[in-house]
Amino acid sequence: MTEHVEWSEPEAVAAPASAAVTPADAADAARLVAFGLQPKLQPARDQEYADLLRRYREDPPFARLADAVATGLGLIVLEVSPRAGMAVTAAEDSVFAVRMGDYARRTSADGGDRFLHGLAHLAVATMAFPRPEDLADDGYIGRVTVNGVDAFVRQACHRLEERAAQQGENTDPASDAPGLEAAWRIWARRSSTGATKDARRLPGSTTGIVAKAVGFLTDSGFLQRTGDDNGGTYRTTARYQLQVRDMAGGAAMAELLELGVVPVTDGTPTLLPPEDGDDLEPVADAGLPFHSA
Repeated sequence: MTEHVEWSEPEAVAAPASAAVTPADAADAARLVAFGLQPKLQPARDQEYADLLRRYREDPPFARLADAVATGLGLIVLEVSPRAGMAVTAAEDSVFAVRMGDYARRTSADGGDRFLHGLAHLAVATMAFPRPEDLADDGYIGRVTVNGVDAFVRQACHRLEERAAQQGENTDPASDAPGLEAAWRIWARRSSTGATKDARRLPGSTTGIVAKAVGFLTDSGFLQRTGDDNGGTYRTTARYQLQVRDMAGGAAMAELLELGVVPVTDGTPTLLPPEDGDDLEPVADAGLPFHSA
C-alpha cells in the first residue's frame, strides 16, 4: 500500500485544472495581437491594450498563447513592452507581408523604380540609425529629412561612380534592362525634384520617392512627422528601431554605412565629402521593411 501512495503523489500534482486554456484566454491573446497590428496605437492611450500587455508580462502561459496566435498568423514578435506595445513584423509567407514589388507598382509603372524605392527605404534606415549603438540604445531617437536622405544617396552615388570609373567598369549599361543596373546608377540619373510650372515635387523624382517612403513609414507607425523643413522632417519610433534592428544584418545596409558619409553629431545625420576607402557597392533591390519577392 505504501508503494501505491508514493506512485500516486506525482499524479495528484500533475496538470492542475487552472492550467487549461479557455476560449476567453484565446480571445484575449488574439485581441493583443490585433492591437499589435495597429502600429499607431499607443498602449498609454488605450487601457485595454495596456492591461493585456501587463498580463503578457506577468502571465507566462498567456504570453505563450499570444506568441502562438502571432506565429499562426505568420507574424514574428519583436518586442512586447509599454514603449513599443506588441511590436510584430510579418514573416515572408505571411498574409501581412508587404513586398517591394507591390509597393513600387503602386507608385510607378516603371519596373526599374523598384530599385529606387528600395534604396530610399534603405537610406532612411541607415540615416536614422547610423551606428550599431544607436540600434542598441532603446532611448535613441533618429531624425531624417526628405532632402537629407536624397542628398545622402546622391553623395553615395557620387562616391560609387568614382570608384567604378577608376576600375574601368561599365557606367552606362543597357537602358532597356534596368534590372542589370546598380541601384545607384538609376538614382543618379533621376531628377531630384522634377520640373513643374508651380514647382511641385514630382512623384517620380528622387525626393518624391523619398517622400513616398517616409509617408509609408509614418502611416505604418515607424516614423512621426515633426515639421515641413527640408522637404519634411521625421523622427523614429520604438517600432522602427526594432524593425531596423531585426534587419540590420543585411549586406546592403552594412555596405551603405561603411561608405562613411553619415557621421553623427547631435543625433541628426549630416553629410561628409567623399573619401578614399574600400571598394563597396550597395546591393540592388534592398529595402526596409519589405520582403524581396
